[in-house]
Amino acid sequence: MGKLTLTTFLTLDGVMQAPGGPEEDPSGGFAYGGWLVPFDDEGMGAFMTEVFDRAGAFLLGRRTYEIFAGYWPQHTDPADPIASRLNGLPKYVASTTLKEPGWAGTTVIDGEQLQSEIVQVKDGLEGDAELQVHGSGALAQWLLARDLVDELNLLVFPVFLGAGRRLFPAGALPTACELLASRTTARGTAIHTYRPTGRAAFGTF
Repeated sequence: MGKLTLTTFLTLDGVMQAPGGPEEDPSGGFAYGGWLVPFDDEGMGAFMTEVFDRAGAFLLGRRTYEIFAGYWPQHTDPADPIASRLNGLPKYVASTTLKEPGWAGTTVIDGEQLQSEIVQVKDGLEGDAELQVHGSGALAQWLLARDLVDELNLLVFPVFLGAGRRLFPAGALPTACELLASRTTARGTAIHTYRPTGRAAFGTF
């Protein structure tokens, strides 16, 4: 049985919206798209290669799927560790509106069946293979609220914006995590891998 992992790029104030470019997601009037780009470096690339090397399948929200589907099918180098896996491995899209996905290997999962389908896909993976979620903010919050995420890879970049959609919104379940691994890249990105361990505990000093 595999595990479900979530990999997300975050600012210091927890914003995950539109890290890769100004036009990626301007919803809500977000004007800071592309905030990640100045901090891209070899360390980040090496980590992401490691992540994709563990992939057995992908689970994506509709918006992230459409961004990926508009780019990766045009990059077919079999030696590219990210493109080869995104193009070659099964992809599942959580959507009630996407009807005819054009990217080969894509299955649309209706929201009403999402949880049971996720469990079925994860159970069908071999060994330690991962059902990977990348970005997909609304889907990520839905999964976290139902304790369906086995591990989180949080890449925290040294910038804060004061606006934008956040991974952990107000009202999220208080959840404790165990730190599994941590590293820092040359340009100051802190990469942490966590395993949720249950509800958060509280006390007094």
